[in-house]
Amino acid sequence: MHLSMWTYPWDIQDQGVAAFAADLSGRAGLNTVSLATSYHAGRFLQPRSPGQKAYFPEDGTVYFRPDEALWQGKTIRPLMARNVTERGDMLDALTRARGATGLAVSCWTVCLHNSRLGMLHPDHVTRNAFGNANYYNLCPSSPAARDYVVTLVRDITVNHKPDMLELESPNFMGFAHEYHHEKDGVGLNAEDDFLLSLCFCDHCTARARKAGIPVDGAQKTLARFIAELCERAVPERQFPDFPAAGIDAFRDHPELHAFLAWRTEPVTSLIGEIKAAADPATRIVLIDLKDGWLGGVDLEAAGKLCDGAILCCYDMAPEAVGDVIRTGRAMLGPDKFLGLGLRVFYPEVDGPAILSARAKAAVEAGADGVNFYNYGLIPAKRLDWVKEAVGAIA
Repeated sequence: MHLSMWTYPWDIQDQGVAAFAADLSGRAGLNTVSLATSYHAGRFLQPRSPGQKAYFPEDGTVYFRPDEALWQGKTIRPLMARNVTERGDMLDALTRARGATGLAVSCWTVCLHNSRLGMLHPDHVTRNAFGNANYYNLCPSSPAARDYVVTLVRDITVNHKPDMLELESPNFMGFAHEYHHEKDGVGLNAEDDFLLSLCFCDHCTARARKAGIPVDGAQKTLARFIAELCERAVPERQFPDFPAAGIDAFRDHPELHAFLAWRTEPVTSLIGEIKAAADPATRIVLIDLKDGWLGGVDLEAAGKLCDGAILCCYDMAPEAVGDVIRTGRAMLGPDKFLGLGLRVFYPEVDGPAILSARAKAAVEAGADGVNFYNYGLIPAKRLDWVKEAVGAIA
């Protein structure tokens, strides 16, 4: 069974590889490390670090040494984090130490969520129905953005041969909580956030038109919805069965509905291109959420092209976790990898019992393993909670 913990390079550097491996395999009972190899900006409280309790990673960098031969002539190129030069290449260290540590290595790879690259390449980011840029999200319809992600995964898998690579954000992203210091005085509800996240950049409109989609009508309809939500004194729901009905919540607006049905194509085809370019020794899996369609993910279609998925079910009752995993298993089929993502954050996890119950519900519903979040962000004593959850399923 795949049992892993999402981990940042600096947390391993703080503890040392040997002590880190002892924590994961001994104290927590895990057999895999999911190492951040491409990541975005943030501000992290670091309870495990002996001297750096607040950490601000560089925005949109990679935590390995890119192979320059693969990146020659590319429009969008990665930037290696200073951390690699100053403190060492943890991806290289962990893959070389697999025999000694007993830990398999999975590369947790952020794909299109990259504000640094979005600011550098504004012609390749998603744009709303008014043409406003979402600089944090490179667009999966952009040929240059697609080339960047495909090359990124090829670089990691060919040169480091991890056991698995986890794709985070190879899709369209939401509007809320994706940048920094977001301001929203309207009080956006879930459907408002979704409407603001739909992309009508030049790449999407050209790709949709080529597929025969009435994209101009869809954009006009959406612009009207956005204008209306901005004019209300208080937010109101326009689509009563959103998000439960999926894109059929918009069935009364046929042009928009057609656009939403098409919107999975850039994401699905990108995942296929990523898998085709990756080293075949590395399993390629998608990190996704319960309602992945909101980001343009068709899990059933994507699952045919990659090796599986990890479905994050952070703050859910065990029964709901089981439902998500059963649905995911039905979509992926019996032979694909299906993992569960669990956070070990308080208060959504207030002790080992709820963590164990969620993990057990997932495995009973067909999950092949669990990823826990996140090594450096939780107190060391919660590794004991993880060990108890592992004991309930292993």
